[in-house]
Amino acid sequence: MTVILIFTIILIAAVLILLKIFASDNFPWIQFYTRGRESGFAFPEINLLRKVAVENNIQNPVSLFWSVKQLDRCLRSMIIKLKTTAGYGANQELISKLFDFRKKVEFEQPKYKIGITTSRKIAVRQVIKITLPGVGNYVSNVVENLRKYFAISYPAGPTLPMGVSWSGQKINVYFWRPDDAGYVFETRILNDFTDSKVPILHVAHSDTLVRSQKRGSVRADVNKNAHLYSIKSDEGANENIEKTSGIRCMILDISEDGAAILIGGKARAGLSVKIQTKLSGEDVVMCGVVRGVNYNQNKNQSVLHLKAAPLGFNMKNRVLGFVYGLFPDK
Repeated sequence: MTVILIFTIILIAAVLILLKIFASDNFPWIQFYTRGRESGFAFPEINLLRKVAVENNIQNPVSLFWSVKQLDRCLRSMIIKLKTTAGYGANQELISKLFDFRKKVEFEQPKYKIGITTSRKIAVRQVIKITLPGVGNYVSNVVENLRKYFAISYPAGPTLPMGVSWSGQKINVYFWRPDDAGYVFETRILNDFTDSKVPILHVAHSDTLVRSQKRGSVRADVNKNAHLYSIKSDEGANENIEKTSGIRCMILDISEDGAAILIGGKARAGLSVKIQTKLSGEDVVMCGVVRGVNYNQNKNQSVLHLKAAPLGFNMKNRVLGFVYGLFPDK
């Protein structure tokens, strides 16, 4: 009986609060709260979102739940305001949850869903990976895309066997389309212009591209100096700021799930590393495992593809504040 009484009092109090909120202005806030609950937010979190929407003079507050532009505007305002109060640290989890929701809204956009079905849509300068059966793997990029064929730079990789030409070879092509997904298709080389002033290959088009490995997080270009540290897989994998200098490197791009890192020399996959830099004036630390390496023999440089361990709320929010352009690097 006591439990029922307590529940009834709480329910009445909640109804009174809602009535007060919904009567506060002409906007139908019931829609806002309904959409917020459908999106997975708790009642106190929706209250905070409502307050942020009002403070930012959003004409249609419900747009917070589908508009990337409005989400970015309110996220930036919320973070700036919380940083000036003692509430910033206590709200890291909520901010992280909002970033997760922002990612969900981002990936609902058509550009992430439609994709392409033909090689005629591959952009110029797109990096591609080529597999020549029985020989090895190569890296190239698209230099021209015409109606009858597309031209690629001379592939970098193993030396072809004596007497073998690229012309007529069947190849498998893989590429990662920015803000989309990975693609793979089979085709053949039409012409080999190895002996020309600018060595290129002409490749036959394919209309049977297979789309796979859709992007799981938004990635942003960085191109900024950083320090790399080698760690043991079970030790040193923390987000503590290192006081000593590591191996000088450059972060090419970053997401909440990992980064692409340029270093001098040759490296191997499987290494456990820690990367440290500054983004938007804040220290960013990321630990993880190198899942892939692209080695450029001519420049003696390697691009490491780091798969990051899950980031803490604070570090994740720093990275995503940069990735989504809320706090660009100066």
